[in-house]
Amino acid sequence: MVVDEEPEIGLNAPSPLLSLPAAMPDTAPALLPDPTLARERDLDALAGLLPFDARERLAVLLTDEDAATLKHLARSGMGANTLRALASDLGYLEAWCLAATGHPLPWPATEALALKFVAHHLWDPAERESDPRHGMPSAVEDELRTRSLLRVAGPHAVSTVRRRLAHWSTLHRFRGADGPFKAPRLRTALSLAVRANRRPRARKSARAVTAVVIEKLLATCLYEHRLVDVRDRALLLVAFASGGRRRAEVASLRVEDLVREAAVPRNPADPDGPMVAKLTIRLGRTKTTTAEDDARVVVIGRAATALIDWLALSRIESGAVFRRIDRWGRLGAMALDPQSVNAILKARCARAGLDPALFSAHGLRSGFMTEAGKQGVPLPEAMQLSQHRSVQQAARYYNEAEIDQGKAVRLIG
Repeated sequence: MVVDEEPEIGLNAPSPLLSLPAAMPDTAPALLPDPTLARERDLDALAGLLPFDARERLAVLLTDEDAATLKHLARSGMGANTLRALASDLGYLEAWCLAATGHPLPWPATEALALKFVAHHLWDPAERESDPRHGMPSAVEDELRTRSLLRVAGPHAVSTVRRRLAHWSTLHRFRGADGPFKAPRLRTALSLAVRANRRPRARKSARAVTAVVIEKLLATCLYEHRLVDVRDRALLLVAFASGGRRRAEVASLRVEDLVREAAVPRNPADPDGPMVAKLTIRLGRTKTTTAEDDARVVVIGRAATALIDWLALSRIESGAVFRRIDRWGRLGAMALDPQSVNAILKARCARAGLDPALFSAHGLRSGFMTEAGKQGVPLPEAMQLSQHRSVQQAARYYNEAEIDQGKAVRLIG
């Protein structure tokens, strides 16, 4: 049985409190609260997003102003994943700035500081062999490793640096400050550093979860009347067939987002043939859409039927569609979190005899696009379902799917 139940931290989880001595002289000054503990209590507002150990670590790294900014962003309705990444990156930026300059992160940041950040994180390993001063200084590196904030050996991934710069810029805007992030010299330096950086872009999922893989995972969902099997079958089919939904989108799906439509022909070319179930899913707020966009996707056939069967067996009539199930097979009231979606996929991979380390929930997204390319689905049609905004990103999956079918790879047989 796949067990995905994890203890949760409530929004009002208690924070450590200072204990006063039993007796104090009348002349003794009143004890002031430790700023770190005060910030930790402030960060309790993000307890639903940040693990407890992350809150403790960020309380040490962040300033009072940082904590106030994060609380404001939480109240403003920023997406959970975005806020979690932003808080983590802010903590890293504060720690790096203190290690690199001896001072807290300034607001607004200077252009020189942003250039230093790029130079410390995107550098050429070959150049460093001849010039030890190239890249991040060893003292800065040692300090970040001591804080368990730096794990990579060598330059950072370009995507990580771009994300941290983007979050740094976002925080400036929310603080009402002008940052240096549009400065021509910074843009040029970043472009040159990207060219010099030799670290390949890491894939979010080493292997795509294609139709063949999906079938192997579904074969592990053996029991039609066991909640966990029926849930996981519906989750995998819907996540894949609806365009390769992100794990946060799967976890946040609600019954109110589903619209039962009239059945449609299995084969559009044969309107008198067998009919299959159809559901429309309102996506709401995603990484690339807002609730006002009213983005919708459609699932038909096996995926729609599997979701209908899950809702019927679980008797879920409102609220979260995919919920936690404890080790005794009891259905909970809480929705799965995005990490649980990933854990479910990996657990099913293990049962299917596949290496879980090679697959992640993002493989459902890349797998959908890869499979669409293999089966000759037009790119615009696939993108309409996947909701990719970048043709370049979506086309990359198509190119990878088709490259082994062409003549170019067979020039020497």
